Amino acid sequence: MKCLAVILLCVLSAPLSLAAPVTRACLTAQCVADYDSRKQSVVLDNGQRLAYIESGSAANPGVLLIHGYTDSARDWQPIEPYLTAKFHLIIVDLRGQGASDKPECCYTRFDFAYDLALLLRKLHIERVDVVGHSLGSLVAQTFTELWPEHTRKLILISSTGTSFGTGSWLADVQKLSDPIDPDSVFMRSWWQQSVSINPHAFSERQRRDAAAIPARVWRAIADQSLVGVDLAPMLNRIHAPTLLIWGARDTLVSAEGRDSLHTGIHSSRVKIFPTLGHDLFWEEPENVSASMIQFLTAQ
Repeated sequence: MKCLAVILLCVLSAPLSLAAPVTRACLTAQCVADYDSRKQSVVLDNGQRLAYIESGSAANPGVLLIHGYTDSARDWQPIEPYLTAKFHLIIVDLRGQGASDKPECCYTRFDFAYDLALLLRKLHIERVDVVGHSLGSLVAQTFTELWPEHTRKLILISSTGTSFGTGSWLADVQKLSDPIDPDSVFMRSWWQQSVSINPHAFSERQRRDAAAIPARVWRAIADQSLVGVDLAPMLNRIHAPTLLIWGARDTLVSAEGRDSLHTGIHSSRVKIFPTLGHDLFWEEPENVSASMIQFLTAQ
């Protein structure tokens, strides 16, 4: 059986570089606003309105990018410039978050994944590479398990094969009430790490948008997708080539969660960034994107 020690031995240690220099993403207040203004929306066959951004040439391979808990398509703004030359990006706002509908029901990983299958149908896109971060990685797992015919390759960033449902933050989420104060102790603590590694305008907008999500949605996603979910039984349904990316300083993903994921997905490879945390593609977008590009373009 694979174990955490094996995972560490599986680290892809070869230095990576992009073929040509790419300008880092502009994350000033104006650039953040311009990024958000690019969003489109479509009403899916299940009646949900989903917001998304398309980027890059439609002639390139499609890549579906799925954000983390209480975030939005903006999660991928720091890394977008490194990917658009080679891929057609579909960058979504999951239901309940960003500019998408915020229905009373439902917020399981299966509901999120079904929305994405319907979105691809609306956009007439047959197959994509699927990339998910944190909550989005659980959705990406589920999408690939249920719609393998629509998945070429899979990248799971800051993911787990067990559950994110641990830690004192869960109790704090249960206490949230509307309107959520973006400057509250909880919200500032929630974004503390991100504020320290990102331009202020970007992290400030992320925090205020998260505060605008109804408290009931915060709780519903935590209760239905993050707490006590049993991911392991379906992992053996993933046969797409898979890259697992972690930051060694990520405090949200346990060694057990990493081992379970790597063991459960038999075709998986591992890349660990020793100095990075949970939001690693915000910390070092160039290096993380280089690992993604190498994996997605390999034959």
